[in-house]
Amino acid sequence: MVHDFQHDIDDVAAIEVVPTILQVMQATTGMGFVAVARVTDERWIACAVLDSIDFGLTPGGELSVKSTICDEIRDNRQLVAIDHVSESPNWASHHTPLQYGFQSYISVPIILGDGSFFGTLCAIDPNPAQVDNARVISMTKLFADLIARHLDARRQLVDAEERLTAELQTSHLRDQFIAILGHDIKNPIASIDAGARLLRKSVTDPQGRTILSLMEQSVKRVSNIVENVMDFARGLGGGMALRTEITPVGIMLEDIVAEFAQLYPDRRIDTDFSVSNSLHVDRGRMGQLFANLLSNAIVHGAGDGPIRCGARETDGLFELWVANRGAPISAESVSGIFMPFKRRGVQGEGLGLGIYIASEIAKAHGGKLSVASDTDETRFTLVMPAIVSARNKAAE
Repeated sequence: MVHDFQHDIDDVAAIEVVPTILQVMQATTGMGFVAVARVTDERWIACAVLDSIDFGLTPGGELSVKSTICDEIRDNRQLVAIDHVSESPNWASHHTPLQYGFQSYISVPIILGDGSFFGTLCAIDPNPAQVDNARVISMTKLFADLIARHLDARRQLVDAEERLTAELQTSHLRDQFIAILGHDIKNPIASIDAGARLLRKSVTDPQGRTILSLMEQSVKRVSNIVENVMDFARGLGGGMALRTEITPVGIMLEDIVAEFAQLYPDRRIDTDFSVSNSLHVDRGRMGQLFANLLSNAIVHGAGDGPIRCGARETDGLFELWVANRGAPISAESVSGIFMPFKRRGVQGEGLGLGIYIASEIAKAHGGKLSVASDTDETRFTLVMPAIVSARNKAAE
């Protein structure tokens, strides 16, 4: 991967205090060349420069990294401060001051918040200078730390802007996806459903009516899948919105059972609804939750066993449950059954969104959907606060 040094130069140039830092460094040390350098194992690039000795570098200018002391600082992350090269037994014969002709030198590493090495804040001059002392070293370390913090903040800001842009693009694509599902797919499904209903009035032979029943079941399953996918796509934007209204929940549940009984005349659905009060719920969402649970029970339940469902409102809680006989859900499947795209077995029908959407509807109503499964039955249970309408309370 090729490193983008221009990005580093731009990041340093965007830090408003850097010119002031260079000026203070120069005024304090008396050194003619001060720079912020980006240093990697392959390159030394000047990002910001204050040059009063005609050293010959400007932002973007480059030195051979192996010819610099900064290369050694990158390896050991230790600052270097030299007052007088010619009088220093450690540096008098070093190749860098011999090559560039300086006598005084200071360089402090710039370490970013994640611990990575960015480069150095450094200064040189052909004349000796007093830099190897606590005052100058403390000041230079402080400036290097300040530059590192600004670089971290800028990169976090850039990352946040990039994430926001990506989220806006995702939101736009999601809206387009929902529009396609809502128009280009739901409309043909509605046409097929209307045609099947029309044919049912004229088709009287048993074979024809059986085929119509299968068509209607397929339309219902596809419609449910489309609705669930649309809800999942909407939920990617931050949860499920509700429009609550006073709803005769018991009647609504009976109507949904009647619809399923017509679609699946060969399946037995036993009900026990004890909900006399109207409740504040999102009528469409609550109906969708119940329909998803019923559909799941029909698909996965034993064909010769009844589907049992019930509801009650008591002690400030509303409870709704749907149960079926059949092979129990494995412990492994139970642990992730309320996650999207988790299907009960490889041969499971649908996308694995129905139970997930039901769970999200439960959460949006302040409730919880749970499951218990053994060899006798599999039961999904919703428990949520029962907000009774004022008219019900007045009647009591």
